[in-house]
Parts: sequence; structure tokens; C-alpha cells
Amino acid sequence: MAEYQNIFTQIQVRGPAYPGTPVADSDEPRGVATGFVHLLGRIGDAQIGPLYLGYSGVISLICGFIAIEIIGLNMAAQVNWSPVQFVRQLPWLALEPPPPAYGLHIPPLAQGGWWLMAGFFLTTAILAWWWRMYSRARALGLGTHTAWAFASAIWLYLVLGFIRPILMGSWGEAVPFGIFPHLDWTASFSLRYGNLFYNPFHMLSIAFLYGSALLFAMHGATILAVGRYGGEREIEQAVDRGTAAERAALFWRWTMGFNATFESWHRWGWWFAVLTPLVGGIGILLTGTVVDNWYLWGVKHGIAPGYPAVWGSVIDPSTLPGAPK
Repeated sequence: MAEYQNIFTQIQVRGPAYPGTPVADSDEPRGVATGFVHLLGRIGDAQIGPLYLGYSGVISLICGFIAIEIIGLNMAAQVNWSPVQFVRQLPWLALEPPPPAYGLHIPPLAQGGWWLMAGFFLTTAILAWWWRMYSRARALGLGTHTAWAFASAIWLYLVLGFIRPILMGSWGEAVPFGIFPHLDWTASFSLRYGNLFYNPFHMLSIAFLYGSALLFAMHGATILAVGRYGGEREIEQAVDRGTAAERAALFWRWTMGFNATFESWHRWGWWFAVLTPLVGGIGILLTGTVVDNWYLWGVKHGIAPGYPAVWGSVIDPSTLPGAPK
């Protein structure tokens, strides 16, 4: 029935702004300003605020602003400070890491020094935000699941721009700041190391990525489908199962063949999402440090077909004269 399709909120019941759960007196005070946005209320809660930043939040915003300014101003300089060309060419503009010749040394600003500086402030901003997320959860008596999920994404970020370049002995191994240049780096990285698709950790990461998309879509659809039975009150239904949880579980027993409770789904969703960057980071970390050619590795371990004999034996490019060591 069309009247039960509640993808968008049809009626918004609005009362006084809710200030949130009180916290200990020793904590930094939260803001008191609140407001309502009708369009946000269509897809979620219309209330904005009260906001809380604290010392870690302020540090994160300041460092993030500095990092974006460094990146943005360098990109603007590349188009001779033309606002029109900046907007037009933004997807192709980049702040590149230092050339390989500098190794792990600090290069001149124009030769990658700006990249190092932007990376320092961006990393500081991300880590400060992680601490804000962790400390706020502890202050409110919550579990720290969200902070550790965020840490999984930070792990991949650090592998790409910090840990692996250090192990490889060159900042030039890191990822540039930019949209298409970042994608170009990914393509060349895969080609350079024999096709990343044969990396088993990359395979796992993609499986968890697609699995996360499927699980989250199925979960959102299920909760909306039982919304008229109070299914959005998930915690209440998890500890005191009601008709919404019963109907949702029965639906998945009928359509998928196994039970899915209001609690078990969140464990599945959390692990699938967290394992996406976690195993992806492991795969990136092994590339170039342990495995130089993933295709040849795949042939050796029976997961990739070898070249036809008509082309002769396959030679590892890294063994040829003049190959980088």
C-alpha cells in the first residue's frame, strides 16, 4: 500500500529543542544554540545542535582548515590564481608528494614540502577528531564502537600516506592530494605491481565493500518496512522484542533462510564495514614491501592463469637490467 511507503517523513512533529543527555560537570560545556531545518527533517531529525567541539574538536577544525588551505592555494597557483580555471580544472589539479630522489628527507616547499606540511596538518586533524569521538563516547557512557570503526579508515589513510612510504624509503610512494590524480595514482600503482586485482587482501576488501553496501541497504529497507510497528526503536526492540522485530526476523527467515535480529545485523554491518579498509590497508602495505608483482604471485599460488607457452616464459620485470632496486 502506498500509504505505508515511508521513505520520506510526511509529518514532522516538533516540540522544544532537546539539549541532550547531561554530562559531568568537569567536561567542557556544550553549546546551547539549536535550530530546526525542515528539509533535514524529511530524511532524519530536523534539530540542529546543541554542538560540542571541545579542545580536540577545535584543534581538528583548525588543522583541517590549514591543510585544506595549503592544498587549495597550491592548486590555485597552478592555474595562475584564476577562479574560473580553478573551478574548471579542480578535478585534475593536485598537490604532489616529493620526487623519489628526496627519499624521506624534507624537500623544498615547491618540490613536495607543501605536500608534507599539508599531510602533517591533515593527519593531526584526523587524529584529533578521533580522540574527540572516543572521549565523547566515554563521557556519555557509550561503547567506543564508532571510534574504532573510524580508526579502521585511519589505518588505511596512514598506510597510504605514511607507513608504506616509510617502509619503502621514499615520500614519493605516497598518494597525491587531488581527485583525478589520486585515481591516476591508484591505476599506476596497480600496473606497477602486476595488477592489484590479484592481491588477496584487495579481493577481501572489495568483497566487504560490496557486502557492506548490500547489508546497509537491506537493513535500512527492513527498518523502514516495519516502521509502522515501531521498528525504528531498535534498541528497545533488541532488548524487549516486539512485533516489529518478530516480523522483520520472520521476513528474513522466509527470504534469506536464516535469522537476522535487530542486534545481530549491527554486528554484521559493523564488521563488514570495518574490514573493508582494514584488509585493504594490509594489501597496500604488502605491495612493494613483500610482493613486487601480484600477477606472478597469483600464478605461483594458482589463482591466476599463466601466459600461453607461445609467448615464451614470463620474466619478472624486477630482475631485468636497469630495473629499480
